[in-house]
Amino acid sequence: MAERRPVLRSHHGDDFADEYEWLRAKEDPEVVTHLEAENAWTHAQVAHLAPLRTAIFEEIKGRTLETDLSLPSRDGGYWYYARTVEGRQYPIHARYAVSGPDDWTPRVLEPGEPVPGEEILLDQNAEAEGHDFFSLGALDVSDDGARLLYATDTAGDERYTLKVRDLATGETLADEVRDTAPGAFFAPDGQHVFYLTLDDAWRPYRVWRHRLGTPASDDVVVFEEPDERYWVGAGLSRSKKYLQIELGSKVTSESWLLEADDPTGEFRVVWPRREGVEYTVEHAVLPDGAPVTGDALLVLHNDGAENFELVVSPVPAPGETVTPGEASVVVPHDPAVRLEGVAASARYLVLHYRRDAISRSGVLRLDAAPGDRWAFDEIAFGEPLETVGAGVGVWEQPNLRVGVTSFVTPSAVYDYDVATGTRTLLKQQPVLGGYDPAEYDSRREWAVADDGTRVPLSLVWRRDKVVPGEPAPLLLYGYGAYETSIDPYFTVPRLSLLDRGVVFAVAHVRGGGELGRHWYEDGKLLRKPNTFSDFVACARHVVEAGWTTPDRIVADGGSAGGLLVGAALNLAPDAFAGVIADVPFVDALTSMLDATLPLTVVEWDEWGNPLEDPEVYAAMKAYSPYENVPDDASHYPRVLATTSFNDTRVLYVEPAKWVARLRAAGAPALLKIEMAAGHGGVSGRYARWEEIAFEHAWTLDVLGLA
Repeated sequence: MAERRPVLRSHHGDDFADEYEWLRAKEDPEVVTHLEAENAWTHAQVAHLAPLRTAIFEEIKGRTLETDLSLPSRDGGYWYYARTVEGRQYPIHARYAVSGPDDWTPRVLEPGEPVPGEEILLDQNAEAEGHDFFSLGALDVSDDGARLLYATDTAGDERYTLKVRDLATGETLADEVRDTAPGAFFAPDGQHVFYLTLDDAWRPYRVWRHRLGTPASDDVVVFEEPDERYWVGAGLSRSKKYLQIELGSKVTSESWLLEADDPTGEFRVVWPRREGVEYTVEHAVLPDGAPVTGDALLVLHNDGAENFELVVSPVPAPGETVTPGEASVVVPHDPAVRLEGVAASARYLVLHYRRDAISRSGVLRLDAAPGDRWAFDEIAFGEPLETVGAGVGVWEQPNLRVGVTSFVTPSAVYDYDVATGTRTLLKQQPVLGGYDPAEYDSRREWAVADDGTRVPLSLVWRRDKVVPGEPAPLLLYGYGAYETSIDPYFTVPRLSLLDRGVVFAVAHVRGGGELGRHWYEDGKLLRKPNTFSDFVACARHVVEAGWTTPDRIVADGGSAGGLLVGAALNLAPDAFAGVIADVPFVDALTSMLDATLPLTVVEWDEWGNPLEDPEVYAAMKAYSPYENVPDDASHYPRVLATTSFNDTRVLYVEPAKWVARLRAAGAPALLKIEMAAGHGGVSGRYARWEEIAFEHAWTLDVLGLA
């Protein structure tokens, strides 16, 4: 039990006594001692589940081909891939030389067998040695194949150390830069490196240029964004003709370009930012008959087009900018189709979009001489709930790589012949132990929210363990923020639940992007409560439809999804038998009131600014899980919250305070905290499997299946 030490918080005439804010003092030994005691308490409470945790870990391990290779991808004169080795936590990155300019089909590499001509680029296991946590934030090879650029984080705080390695000698060069953001890359000349740094709020805001062989103190800032709402990113166009800087708030974006053969030149803006207008740009080379011939920019934007439209514009010269209103519309706005991205290669274009809550991809051949309206050929595999993604790869690649997965189909990658539509399977995720997708089933249903809105719900189960209409234990997952969509996906660890008769369900609540931009807008800012009531409606639906009963539902959500399940818990504690909240954003109002915290200012466009707006303050206080724990929560279901001490996105103090308040009110709440990890949790695949086994065992215990 944490001590109560009230601290008065006063805003807009409202006073709130925060009894557990003292847990924010991360450097205070008393706080650390309390967190360690929380861990000890949690492990004591679940000690009886140790055999089950071990069994689940072994199931995950037993279904996973531990020594395996990724599908090689060609870039320049090499095929690049990663491989894993049984017993090792992290991948090994390697390459082998192409056999010639027309070598576009990767070799069939047998796991565990030597790869002829293999060259090891980076062994993450060696880099991680001696560290409890390891994360890779950049991995790039210069165009001439001579040098490797990589960035590592060994604390979990997402501040990376940038290094350069000579691949011929294995020597690590003196070009080291500390405290960088993820995403560094080489310019095509191989002599200049571009990287980003973070401000005190962990916001990428500066783009730097470094010349190899010079000290980091000589590096040049090529772009700086002072507006705290905007995050900055940088990269190279797929054509490698342009260096690009992209920046965006939650509602506004802006792009800058520079010819890649002039890395010391000045970037120029493509389309000056306008509040509320978002856009992305993609360089393409278009044939005769297109609205623009030769070098062009494909601009996907939402200016007057809620679900976005695609226009084509000439590349602006120095001193000029794109004016989308005067550009040629090639894919017009459609209220039923959310355009999400476009990618170009030398031979074709790929459009990514969403229709009927399903992610889709379409391809357009450039030799078909596209006119004023472009019709993309949709790529589908025939499953009603499937996720299809077409990857363009490098600029010169003649065919597409198409990935497909579903709730029951392990991820597969196909070579897609753009000219003929022929598909050739290149690799499918192996599942050991005789997995048969025919033993499982999935479907889409629709719950009805309080305001009459129909909310999509996806379900997957094992046929011989669950009969639709006969109640079974059920895990209900949700997220519902940032226009993030939870698409159908396969995962080995989920089988340990399905094979024990658990139904896995995804509530596609408002605040996500499944049904287009309006679905997102209807679940943010002052309409955020729709997200929570949608989730409760989904919980009620699976009971009314006969899938389960309230005493056999566990709710699950992480980060903003942790806010979702925490708020739903307060709204309808009777709807759940248990709640898992991973790195949960459960003290949302306190965080949004502190502009000095990482991400707060950036997040105001998503949640509102309670510092300045009393209406936003009142709305957030009405749903924030921490403030709304009742004095008597003894009727609440079991709660498991997980967090990481070095998390910079959702600070550990949020779930620590929430659990303290829940427990003081009589709720059976546990806190599990990783003392050497970040927002993504532990690093290393075996450590991750152990974490999953811990949560699965707890879930099965709540559901009466332990």
